[in-house]
Amino acid sequence: MTRRPLVVGVDGSASSARAVRWAAREAGRRGVPLELVHVWTPVPVGVPHAAALGPYEDGLIEQGNRWLADAAAAADEVAPGVETSSRLAGGSAAGQLIGRSAAADLVVLGSRGLGGFTGLVVGSIAVAVATHGHCPVVVVRGAGEDDPPEEGPVVVGVDGSPNSQAATELAFQAADARDAPLVAVRAWSDAPMATTWAPATAWEPIQAAELEQLDEWLAPYRTRYPDVRVEPVVVRDAPTRALLERAEGARLVVVGSRGRGGFRGLLLGSTSQALIYHAACPVAVVPPPRS
Repeated sequence: MTRRPLVVGVDGSASSARAVRWAAREAGRRGVPLELVHVWTPVPVGVPHAAALGPYEDGLIEQGNRWLADAAAAADEVAPGVETSSRLAGGSAAGQLIGRSAAADLVVLGSRGLGGFTGLVVGSIAVAVATHGHCPVVVVRGAGEDDPPEEGPVVVGVDGSPNSQAATELAFQAADARDAPLVAVRAWSDAPMATTWAPATAWEPIQAAELEQLDEWLAPYRTRYPDVRVEPVVVRDAPTRALLERAEGARLVVVGSRGRGGFRGLLLGSTSQALIYHAACPVAVVPPPRS
């Protein structure tokens, strides 16, 4: 059976290089091929003197091939047994990556870039691919220039929706492959708590019921992944704040692209966007299960 590749965006930036190394190691864990993709931007039809800009486009193609060669060498250095291929394409970086995601196991992007991936986080490409991609998308974030840590827990946001179930499955797989603990976070209320009625509310029974519900949601995954050490966490807090807080010191945080309850409107309403912009570790955004 053909193995779906792990696709990673390449643009010659330091952020892209970190993403390539992370992706190569992840491809090795998954036992899948690694596909390096660089997208260059052609001169639009109708631009004045477009015909004279042929050498400019040739330069972009030459530069892209050089970046792909450098990325292949970096991938081979950290994961020498991984089968690696390169793809150079012209067009829209987001469009090309969304297209490749239909046949991919995972798409990996750096948190900021240049060339075809300019303004990766501040503008769009990561959010566009995470919104419209057909497979999970990982944005490799982290502090400083070093690679993200290979220690700490995997963190997942859980709300019981079908999209959250897909995210929980990926998080258990990631924790199992890394022999890492898993922190499962249920943020059950983002309503303002500084109200007149808050002190009189009996929060303990609510908290206990929410923890029981979280344990029920996690039970099938505990059975399938018995070696994963799970820490269920129930917080009376906004999901964005709860997950950003736990991303500190984590090696990966996983969320569904859409949810319900505390994660209602997750992508459009911005929990996943906030994580893509601000998390201290790589962020995996998982699309709804394919029908």
